[in-house]
Parts: sequence; structure tokens; C-alpha cells
Amino acid sequence: MANKVLRKVTHCVFDMDGLLLDTERLYTVATEMILEPYGKAYPFEVKEQVMGLQTEPLARFMVEHYDLPMSWEEYARQQRANTEILMRNAELMPGAERLLRHLHANKIPFCLATSSGADMVELKTAQHRELFGLFNHKVCGSTDKEVVNGKPAPDIFLVAASRFGVPPKASDCLVFEDSPNGVTAANSAGMQVVMVPDPRLSQEKTSHATQVLGSLADFKPEQFGLPAFTD
Repeated sequence: MANKVLRKVTHCVFDMDGLLLDTERLYTVATEMILEPYGKAYPFEVKEQVMGLQTEPLARFMVEHYDLPMSWEEYARQQRANTEILMRNAELMPGAERLLRHLHANKIPFCLATSSGADMVELKTAQHRELFGLFNHKVCGSTDKEVVNGKPAPDIFLVAASRFGVPPKASDCLVFEDSPNGVTAANSAGMQVVMVPDPRLSQEKTSHATQVLGSLADFKPEQFGLPAFTD
């Protein structure tokens, strides 16, 4: 993939699941718990289609795709019940804490833009309350009325940018994402995006990102005009 021009930014916007928190594998388990009684499998080819989606479109897709004998609301209820049990001990992804604390120490404004609802964000971040308290603000797509359309639409990132004390231009924002839907949303919002994809994703599904990394620990802030790590 040809090297893309990296532009200076002033603000950062973070996705959460699979990027900051190691929750994607827990979502897989929660989904398998629903599908197993029907003898259905949940391969990665299906999972990659729903990564980054909000609650309703995800549930509708799963019920239709698997022809499940339940409403999307019932699917969402079961998924939530399973998730509540599994997510209480969600761990941070490599490099996440170092980057967030670095940005905070250097007074770089950053926020959260997740498709999860506010209550699920509270649950997933329970073990990391102080760290997630460093965010300027949090936009929780599934429960935020201003986020009319979920990823891959740009709404969540435009709303996130608008809520900074002094809203930056879209071109001054750097988004961090792990899903193809999220990258598409960031691109549509006019923002650069650093992608830390699941290693099983094909290069074709990551080529629309500004930069692709194996881990947040590989991120070099100075490449985007941000203060470099000193440790």
C-alpha cells in the first residue's frame, strides 16, 4: 500500500471496543452463546460485517442472516445479558493506557466515540474508571439522540468533534479505530484515521485507513504533529 500523507492534527477521537478495551473476543463469546442452541457457527467473515455497528442494526442483521426465530429486540436483550456477565473484567489493549495518559499530560484534547450505549460503556470501563475519566467527553452512539445514523455513517465523529470546548475542524481530528465500518465513518467525516485492525482482516479491508498499525503501542504521535513520547 502506498504511503499516505500524514497531516498535523490537534484533537483525537477514540473508538473503544477492540481498540482501547479487549472486548471483541468477549462479544464473540456472547454471540456464540445465542447461536449455539440453533447449531449455528459465528465465523470471522460474519463478525467483520457487524464490527462497529450500533445495537439495532447489528441485531437486525444477525436475526436476518441466521434466520433466527426471534425479534431483533429479543436478540439484543440476550446479547446484552450475556455481555453484562462477560464484560465486567474487560482488559485494556496494548499501548492504550500509555497513549491516553501521554495525550492528557500534554493537554491534547481527546474524546470517546463508541457505538455502545452509555450504560454498556459504564459496565465495560468499570475496572478503568480513572483512566476513562481523562476523556474530554464521551459519545455513546446507541443511546445518543444526536447520533442519528451509526457507523459507517459519519454522524458519531461529527457529533464528537462538535462537543469539544472549541470545536475543531474535521481535518484537525485524528480518529483511532479497529473496524472497517469505523474507518469508513471517519473518512466520511473528513478526518484522518489510524486503524489497529484485527489481524484476521484482509489488507483490502484496511486500505482506506490513513495509517494501519499492529497495536496502539506502535503509534508515533510526532508523525501527526503531536508531542512525541519521551519514555
